[in-house]
Amino acid sequence: MAELSGWFPVAASHDLPLRHVFQAKLFDREMAIWRADDGNVNVWENRCLHRGVRLSIGVNEGLELKCQYHGWRYANKTAGCIYIPAHPANAPARQITNRTYPAVERFGLVWTTLEKDLSFDVVWPDGDWSVLRAIPVHAGPDAVAAALCKVLGAVPRPDIHAFAYALSTLCEAPVLALLQPQDSGKTVIRCLLSGGAQMERRLAVQANATLTRFRNIVEADASLEPVESEPVFEPVASELAEPPAASPDAMTVRVERKWQVAEGITGLTVVPTTGNLPAFQPGAHIDVTLPTGVKRQYSITDGPGTWKSWTIAVKNEPNSRGGSRFIAETLRQGDLLSVSEPRNNFPLRRDAAETLLIAGGIGVTPLLAMARALAAVRSGFRLHVFARSETHVPLADQLDGLLPAVTLHLALDPAQVAQRLAEVIGPHAPGRQIYACGPGGMTQSVLAIAEELGWPEEAVHFENFNNDHVIDTSSAFAVDLARSALSIDVPAGQSLLSVLRAHGVELPSACERGACGTCRAEVIEGTPDHQDAYLSRGERASNRHIITCVSRSRTPRLVLDL
Repeated sequence: MAELSGWFPVAASHDLPLRHVFQAKLFDREMAIWRADDGNVNVWENRCLHRGVRLSIGVNEGLELKCQYHGWRYANKTAGCIYIPAHPANAPARQITNRTYPAVERFGLVWTTLEKDLSFDVVWPDGDWSVLRAIPVHAGPDAVAAALCKVLGAVPRPDIHAFAYALSTLCEAPVLALLQPQDSGKTVIRCLLSGGAQMERRLAVQANATLTRFRNIVEADASLEPVESEPVFEPVASELAEPPAASPDAMTVRVERKWQVAEGITGLTVVPTTGNLPAFQPGAHIDVTLPTGVKRQYSITDGPGTWKSWTIAVKNEPNSRGGSRFIAETLRQGDLLSVSEPRNNFPLRRDAAETLLIAGGIGVTPLLAMARALAAVRSGFRLHVFARSETHVPLADQLDGLLPAVTLHLALDPAQVAQRLAEVIGPHAPGRQIYACGPGGMTQSVLAIAEELGWPEEAVHFENFNNDHVIDTSSAFAVDLARSALSIDVPAGQSLLSVLRAHGVELPSACERGACGTCRAEVIEGTPDHQDAYLSRGERASNRHIITCVSRSRTPRLVLDL
């Protein structure tokens, strides 16, 4: 069936009640249509990227759509996959994104097009129009159009739409019919009734009855036997197999708001200069490149389904190297920043019976996003925030929206913090998970206390904002790269990461202080000298990974899987 250019109606607004997913079809393309809780209407290809199950039978959770088969979750607006239950401790690759179609909601209808960058150009006649019940017909659009004109005396209205017809015989009020070509043998007639709501019910019943008789006449014609057709799904594998090269300045955003969110902490809300922001998983961070060229990493605090803006919070460090001080003192509302796409080294599992979120000061930022995600699906969690005083609690007004699941612990000395942590953590039980973020000393206390209380290492997750270890770069060692068939020497005073880059071996990195784990590499042979604050005790003991920005080697040679 030939495709016509332009916009076509694929659903009525009343087809999208709260938390519903509607199935539609246009030119053999099956579509899943759903309205998010923020009002955004999504029109997506109707299949999960995992096993091809129809998303129209999925679960609309307000800001995410969940596939019924294996529980893959896709974000509102972007259709990016943000959670895979089979890999709950890993963030999905950013390239796992479903196909989307443009969506415009006008005149009580949801419209879409198969063309890219096509502006909405449907010109609508004046008046008050009400959408009637859709009438599916087992006949192609050309046959239905011809029958409308012959049987019902319809008059084509190409000034409105290629498949628009004015009808004066359905009832006492003017009716406008629009055709939705599903495939070569099926068409949906979408009619709108003019004249307001005073006699709408009686007129609607009259019009629908006439259309039903019309459908029976058309389908009874032997020359219009239904034609079987297969839905068209365009391949997306090539897009996933060849992800775009990462860029440190992937997007330009504008500072929409700047304000003080706590004593010594600056909040920033940024919006894209063009398009929408990509999907992200709770716990993700972005690299922010300031106008001075300084690059820093900050966690996204927003909940699921966020695509219009991101909010971050930045602590003004007394010994700032130019990042936090510039943001606090120089950056202004309206300024432009370069930011990377979100990366996640601190992903949230969503299969826990109870999730403990433990934050120290500014460490609340990734945990706030986690709490919002858990609250959205009514999963059990508690957020414990430790701070010097009430005025030092970051984003306190946003924490109020999560009550009573939030507990503040204020003005405690180190001994009291340790005692309170032991009370909060308690003994381990199946289904419990801990996520801790904050100063290195606090996260190390959480790890030590959890270990004493019998928590398995895989149930305790942490992220540090800094690395308190004193880095020793006095050693020299050799490195063999197994996949690159390259041998290099790392001299004293230079990091392994910098030497790898000097030899053309690119590794992603972020903090380059041993705190975030972005530059982790797999070790095949040799014993690393771990100087990072990212790897857990078990990971250090296994010696299977090395954080290349700070760690070195205890043996003369390392063999890496690079």
